[in-house]
Amino acid sequence: MENVATPIIIEKESIVNLKFPAEKLDRTREQEKELIDKLHRATSLGNIDQQKARIIFKDSEGLKVVETTIWATGEKNIVLKQGVTIPIHRIVDVNFY
Repeated sequence: MENVATPIIIEKESIVNLKFPAEKLDRTREQEKELIDKLHRATSLGNIDQQKARIIFKDSEGLKVVETTIWATGEKNIVLKQGVTIPIHRIVDVNFY
């Protein structure tokens, strides 16, 4: 895995103004499966308990983090409140709290 710097904390409302490169982040199939499993778990927790997740991702400028509820996980994107999306291929990690 690549060297991870300290992410910049942002509000979910500002995600719509970010640009996401088409390039996928470098990870193994196992890491990809683990991330997808975590996203599905975070989606379930968000829908059942309104539990927030900490989503670390990379936009065109660098590493960012947002703490919010994931409402849906699709094949290519996750969906947050108000239809805000983040492409899965740019997500570094997701944690629950």
